[in-house]
Amino acid sequence: MLLQASNIKKSYGNKFNRTEVLKGIDLSLGKGEFVSIMGASGSGKTTLLNVLSSIDKVTSGHIYIDGFDFTTLKDKKLADFRKTDLGFIFQEYNLLDTLTIKENIMLPLSIRSMSKKEAEDQFNTISQQLGISELADKYPSQISGGQAQRTSAARAFIHQPKIIFADEPTGALDSKSASDLLKKLQQLNENLNTSVLMVTHDATAASFSNRVVFLKDGLVYTSLTRGDMSQDDYYSEILDTQRVLGGVLDESK
Repeated sequence: MLLQASNIKKSYGNKFNRTEVLKGIDLSLGKGEFVSIMGASGSGKTTLLNVLSSIDKVTSGHIYIDGFDFTTLKDKKLADFRKTDLGFIFQEYNLLDTLTIKENIMLPLSIRSMSKKEAEDQFNTISQQLGISELADKYPSQISGGQAQRTSAARAFIHQPKIIFADEPTGALDSKSASDLLKKLQQLNENLNTSVLMVTHDATAASFSNRVVFLKDGLVYTSLTRGDMSQDDYYSEILDTQRVLGGVLDESK
């Protein structure tokens, strides 16, 4: 397994007023797998993503990526690990307004020792795959939300990380832009064999993944694997599980 999380617990507060958000989660992610995390509001989805991606620290438990336990790292080494091995896509695009689209996408390469030609080749490849090559010289204020999120995805993939962590990546997009982005993520996941772990409340978004893990009250409730199901049947199974959990339903499909 590329990622293996064992008995993950996360609490906030002090000994007098403590809130336990994650209560002992085991989770795995295979090489090239696309997994969604779902659950009702307050179930611990984003907290789980934050600790799995090293943005936040676990209270207890261990997280291994490629057999390496990063929960034991000090801050500087953890930051270096994050820059080289992980990619991030957030609901807010987090683009720098003063940089062009090309400059935003190529930011992760600035810490790499690679030739200008190699960096240009990687930019050309990823921008073409995400359909944003023609935006290279534009600025974030000059493009649409869907284009901005594809730019964010290109920035996440360009340095060829082991895992992409995506937190509600379609949350600020209209349904067409969301569908376009998810199809591109699915293609990149398959073509580059890069693993994707995505938090979403949207059953349509989750139906693009290979497997869905459902959380309830800080624990894994159940999971669904697509297997040979059609996307429509998979979507229906996801909705049925959401209904049981009392999660937000998406009836748009």
